[in-house]
Amino acid sequence: MTGGTILDAGFFDRPSTELAPALVGMVLRRRHQGLWLAARIVEAEAYSVDEKASHSSLGRTPSREPMFQAPGTLYLYHSRGGPSLNLSSRGAGDAVLVKSAEPWTDGLSGDEALQAMHALNPRRDGGRRPRHRLCAGQSLLCRALDLQVREWSGRCFDPAVFRLEDVGARPAELVQAPRLGIPEGRDEHLPWRWIDADALRSATRNPTTRRGAVEGTDWWRVPPPAD
Repeated sequence: MTGGTILDAGFFDRPSTELAPALVGMVLRRRHQGLWLAARIVEAEAYSVDEKASHSSLGRTPSREPMFQAPGTLYLYHSRGGPSLNLSSRGAGDAVLVKSAEPWTDGLSGDEALQAMHALNPRRDGGRRPRHRLCAGQSLLCRALDLQVREWSGRCFDPAVFRLEDVGARPAELVQAPRLGIPEGRDEHLPWRWIDADALRSATRNPTTRRGAVEGTDWWRVPPPAD
């Protein structure tokens, strides 16, 4: 029960616009109270120091410093909903935001781990989230895996407690679209968001069902990156 292939720093050493689609289908596995919690990434967004939507475009600060470190450095920050997980890529200041995921179960991460994720991330009324929505957002994902800014920002993956794995669950097709929540005038037009086409119900928002959205103009179906 060893899980998939643990990905090392070399995996992240590529431009953010190549790393983001490559991350879709990979599994985040986190050790928590003796269990391996796991989530398969289904949505990721790329950011570059040269465009205005990126935190790094605002300059280097102690909190943003992980974006300027070696590829694979974890950059966590507090968004309105809670922590958000980013991974630095090739190019100082460039990174990928892990936008959403789906719970993953296998021989290493079983039903007990899934129940722990539900307990970590209940609905506001205390109820249980549907499985496909448990990690359907950047902060929901961090809560379900118990990832905290203070504990993890500036660190790298540690195979003993938090790692990224290739479990052979890569998508057959991706949907590409502009990123979410980018203010007007901050390069909101860039189509730097990639989603597993078979997991759109677990995306933060489904771009293909947005009112008035047109395929080929507002979103595109694209092949996954080659190995």
